[in-house]
Amino acid sequence: MHRLNYLLESNRNWAKSICANDPDFFKKLANQQKPEYLWIGCSDSRVPANQIIGLAPGEIFVHRNVANVVVETDFNVLAVIQYAVDVLKVKHIIVCGHYGCGGVQAALENFRHGMIDNWLAGIRSLSRIHREELSTLAQEAAVDRLCELNVLAQARHVAHTTILEDAWERGQEVAIHSWIYSLDNGLIKPLRPPFTEPINFSTGSMKDAVDEIAVSD
Repeated sequence: MHRLNYLLESNRNWAKSICANDPDFFKKLANQQKPEYLWIGCSDSRVPANQIIGLAPGEIFVHRNVANVVVETDFNVLAVIQYAVDVLKVKHIIVCGHYGCGGVQAALENFRHGMIDNWLAGIRSLSRIHREELSTLAQEAAVDRLCELNVLAQARHVAHTTILEDAWERGQEVAIHSWIYSLDNGLIKPLRPPFTEPINFSTGSMKDAVDEIAVSD
């Protein structure tokens, strides 16, 4: 079985280069973790959180899944959010999607992909809510617009968790950011101003809520 020796060698070279610049880097990193940011992003290999925002190891707490989905019944993402907010005391939660997301594209396609369809059910529902707008766009543009709408919806889901509601109620300063990354040029675009307090969309439809978010900047 191939042992991926080239990756191990690459790791050794990386560690050596880090120590050359800062001999105590790993010692300091092992003794503390105090990031100010939680990144909730897509699992896509082309969107590595640390690299695209220029942060070193230890400076950002990261959770990634297919299509940067935040579901209130997903204990994985909830555990990450709670640890980040209650223990690490992060000041910023960044929900970052990317244009051309394969998961979002799969949610728009009218055929089965397997088990992933269950994971993408919420995005498929979002596409139905915005069917009128998306139907006027070419396929690629429709995917990209749904990528934006998905980020906005997932940021809203984060804001509606009891974790954030409790944090804001006790006066903790946490901002939720809605960002999208372009694979074409490596740039990030904020989609709306950050949430910094509880939001209430108890009246009106889900489409009204997302539309309100999308035009609020």
